[in-house]
This record gives sequence, structure tokens and C-alpha cells, in this order.
Amino acid sequence: MPQTTPCLSEVRKLLLPWLPPLPTMNPPPAPELNASEAGATPLSLTLDGDLNNLKTETSSSVALHVTVAVTSHFSCLLFLLPADTPWCSPIKVKYGDVYCRAPQGGYYKTALGTRCDIRCRKGYELQGSSQLICQSNKRWSDKVICKQKRCPTLAMPANGGFKCVDGAYFNSRCEYYCSPGYTLKGERTVVCMDNKAWSGRATSCIDMEPPRIKCPSVKERFAEPNKLTVRVSWETPEGRDTADGILTDVILKGLPPGSNFPEGDHKIQYTVYDRAENKGTCKFRVKVRVRRCGKLNAPENGYMKCSSDGDNYGATCEFSCIGGYELQGSSARVCQSNLGWSGTEPSCAAMNVNVGVRTAAALLDQFYEKRRLLIVSTPTARNLLYRLQLGMLQQAQCGLDLRHITVVELVGVFPTLIGRIGAKIMPPALALQLR
Repeated sequence: MPQTTPCLSEVRKLLLPWLPPLPTMNPPPAPELNASEAGATPLSLTLDGDLNNLKTETSSSVALHVTVAVTSHFSCLLFLLPADTPWCSPIKVKYGDVYCRAPQGGYYKTALGTRCDIRCRKGYELQGSSQLICQSNKRWSDKVICKQKRCPTLAMPANGGFKCVDGAYFNSRCEYYCSPGYTLKGERTVVCMDNKAWSGRATSCIDMEPPRIKCPSVKERFAEPNKLTVRVSWETPEGRDTADGILTDVILKGLPPGSNFPEGDHKIQYTVYDRAENKGTCKFRVKVRVRRCGKLNAPENGYMKCSSDGDNYGATCEFSCIGGYELQGSSARVCQSNLGWSGTEPSCAAMNVNVGVRTAAALLDQFYEKRRLLIVSTPTARNLLYRLQLGMLQQAQCGLDLRHITVVELVGVFPTLIGRIGAKIMPPALALQLR
């Protein structure tokens, strides 16, 4: 049986220190090599005696490829190949660079035993060994590719999204966007970097836009005749959230719709909040106007009594004169829609009472439909009831308003009977008729 181990170990020790490692036990059959085709010169070494004394000469101009044929005499057949003999196919790595060095130096990248370092370009990572060796089977020791780097899948922001130019691969640009009503917080654009991480900070969509609420326009109203207020109504405004559409109750500041608003300007404000506590507010004014004619004055020696506020549209003013005076002009005036007073300006003139008439009827006709008369009769001015009555009338304790009444006094007993109206003294006969 052939003894192969001594030959292989000695060949490895002496002749192939720089060639790819050879197995020491049970090596696979070496590929058939036609020396003439490879341009090699066969060299037969007979290993006799002490193997440690075996010597061989090597040159830097050749590379050795060994085909071992083992005989009973430990014979080894060697083929000497030129150093520049192509052996493996050229290496091409897409998106990578190859740096090779031959066993004996030089610029040959495919000779047997050549070692090549593989480096991927920026944005790519190596799949396989970083160093390849041209083996005796004319194949490289591994298959490698440069694979484009990929960043982790971006998280979809709540209430938003993103668009990418080239997925999640190196140098891809992704742009975030937010749903209507939300504002972007963080980086709008991120890039997949060489370290397989995205540039920028985490991005989120936040509801920062306040809800929208629209109030009615300014409302101007005029009070109705003889009134100082007006009833004003409007539709309660509704808020609208531009984000998720969820709002709190509408809060009113001011009088509610349907109220009676007095004269003046009234501010109405509505406020609404969304779930992010953004506040929306709207305001408007209710203007109430009272049409007025201007204040009237009471006539001299008279007085005036007005309804409502005295000078507003629809108000009525009535005029009277004190005792001994009679009214001339309009007894009542009304504030009209044209902001003018009806009637004519009143005045109080002294009454010209003729006490020289013959009969009581003639005297009383002078007061007809002008004044009311109160006739007070007493036998003597010292009468307690008379004095009490005068005291009560003067103080209006009995409910009489003396401004509306002309008092006629009859004092004494005929023929000493005296009658008087204010400062005017009537004849005793006329006073007697009145009594």
C-alpha cells in the first residue's frame, strides 16, 4: 500500500510554505493537470533516505502547484508553474472595491494563491468573507456581495404619516406629514445614514391648533315705543375642531340669547376647548339703542308728569298748573318716531276769575273743564273742624293734590259772610249762593 503521508508532509514543509494549506491526512485527489497546457516543467523528486536532507531550489519567478503521485519509493511529481499564470477568474464585486496581492508580488490578481481583500463602498455592507484566496481548484475561497444597507422601518406617527424616496435603504429620504389640525414636532425630513440609523429626532404630530368657533355679527336693536329694553335672540354658535373633532361644551360669558337687553353696549363671548386643551374664542356685541326726543321742562307755575324714561320714543308727558293758574298749550305731549314731540309747548297763566258776576252759575262756568273746585264752608274762622280741614288739605294728608284743585273758602254767616278764591274776595250775595 502506498505511503502518502511522509511525502505530503515533507513537500509541505520544504516546498510549499507560502501556498494554500494542504490537508495532512487523506487528501482529496488533485485535479488532473496537463503540464504542456499550463506551460509547466515537470520535476520528479525521489525521496530516499533521510527525508530531512531533501533539498530543493526555488526561484521568485515561479509558483509551485503540486500534483502528488505517491509510489512505494515515495516519489512526488511536481509541476512548476510560471508566477503570472492566470488561475482563478477575475473578481468583480458590485458596489465594492477589490485589493489583491499575488504570492510573489506583482500586479497579477488571478494567480494561484492570490489573496484579495474586499471592501464595500459607503452605504453597503459585505455579505461573506472579507478576504478571498485563489485556490487550487481554480475557485475563490468564498462568494461575496456588497448589499445596500437598510435602516429600521420608521414608526408611523399618530395622526400623521411619511413618504420615502427609496424605502428604508441607505441615503433614502423620508418626509413626515401630519393630518389636518395637527402640527409636526421634530424633524420633517430624515435620511437613512451609513450606520443604518435615521438622522434627526423622533417625530410626532401634536394638536396645537385651537378649535374654530364663529359668533354672529354685531347686533344693533332699537327699543320698542315706551320701553327701555329690547329682546335679542341668536343661534348659539357651534365650535369645530380641525383635529379629532371632539370639543367640550360651549361656555357663554354674558346674557344668553332671548334676554331683554337694556340700553347700551353688551359684550357676548363664547369659549370652547378641544381635548388638547386648546382654546377657541369668539366675541360680538349687542347694541341696544333708545330713540329719544330730548328732555322737556315743566312750565313755570306748573308741573309735568311723564311715563317711561320721560324722553324716549313713545313716552307721554302731561302738564298741569298750580292753583290760580290755567294751562295754555298742549296738556300732553308724546315723543314720536321722528324724535320730535307732538303738540305745542305748554305754559301756565294766572287765572282771570271774575268775581263780579251776579250768579254762582256764572262763577262756576269759568272753571268748567279747566279746574276742579273744592268749596270749604265754615261759620267762623275759629272753628276747630275748619282749622283741622285746612291743615289736612295743606299737608295733602287726605290724598288730595292741591295742585289740581282750586279751593273756594266761605267763612262767616250772612250778612257777614265772606267768600274768597285765592286773594280775590267775592260779594256776600255771591258767596251766599255758593253756600
